[in-house]
Order: sequence, then C-alpha cells, then structure tokens
Amino acid sequence: MLYPVCRTKIKGGKITGKKLYYDGSITISSDILKAAGIQPGDMVEVLNLNNGARVSTYVIEGPEKTGEICPNGPAARFFEEGDEIIILGICFANEKERKQLKMRLVTLADNNRTIKIGGAHVRNKEKD
Repeated sequence: MLYPVCRTKIKGGKITGKKLYYDGSITISSDILKAAGIQPGDMVEVLNLNNGARVSTYVIEGPEKTGEICPNGPAARFFEEGDEIIILGICFANEKERKQLKMRLVTLADNNRTIKIGGAHVRNKEKD
C-alpha cells in the first residue's frame, strides 16, 4: 500500500504575481526548487495564509534567483500578489519508506530568498 506523505515544505514565501490566462500550474524560481528538492512537473499543494485556499497544481521552473512564485491559470484566482503561502511537496511512500522519511524544510525571507534549509522528522517515534 502507498501513503501520501509530505516530503518537503517551503514556508515564508510570498506570491510575486499571477497569470490568469495560462493553462495552469505554479512557476517557482529554480533556486527555491533546488533547495526544496522539487522538480518541474512535480505536484504540490499551495496553501494561502491570507484566505485559507488550498490548491493542488504542478510546478514550472522559473528563472534562477528571481524569487518568482507565480500561480497560473485557474489557480491564480485563489491568490493575490503579496499573499503569504506555504508550498507542500507530496510523494507516495510504502510503509517502510514512510517510517524513514524526513521532511525537508525550506524557509524563505524577503524577496523569497532561501535563508534556511533543514530536515524535520515528522513521525512520532514513540508511536512507530
């Protein structure tokens, strides 16, 4: 059996723009993707801290060191420039992989610059 698991979390990011008339997705600066271990085409959940929206979409790689985080297409309707967001990278893992998984945590600062990359074990060892 496979379980959906959060493998990476990007927090502290802000929306830099939006493109409503586009097929879909979210464009993210390549340096942020690299720090988070996310590849173009990966599915992500994007959580808007300003309005509570939660959108599932795929990633497009944006230019490096621009800090770009730009929802496209229908997803753009749930975000405004400057909204604070969390991006969750999801994977499917079997029981053994799930117990060993350590979530990667990327923290962004002003202009969506990466300021911290770390790992957080999300499993409760006492319950394993």
